[in-house]
Amino acid sequence: MIVTIFRNRLKPEHQAEYYAYAKTIRELAVTMPGFIGQKSFVAEDGERVSIVEFSSETTHQAWREHPDHRVAQELGRSTFYSGYRVQVCSLERDYSYSLASS
Repeated sequence: MIVTIFRNRLKPEHQAEYYAYAKTIRELAVTMPGFIGQKSFVAEDGERVSIVEFSSETTHQAWREHPDHRVAQELGRSTFYSGYRVQVCSLERDYSYSLASS
């Protein structure tokens, strides 16, 4: 599994436009082969963090290179973000705990 951690800060003047566009891009991402999941969070200081999971390097690369996603990346740099950081990681371990309800 490939996990991308995408940290960013939005330019205040483009937030409404960003959220409308982000919805469209997310709808596209979920249709991509190998897409596992995506969650986003906003910290108290305004930093946004998205965690995106793909099943393999190949499927992750296909999403990275998708023409519509490339347009979104460019819009992010030119319009939406005041800054960002992308970290792409290979999963080494995966385990969980869940208290089963009786």
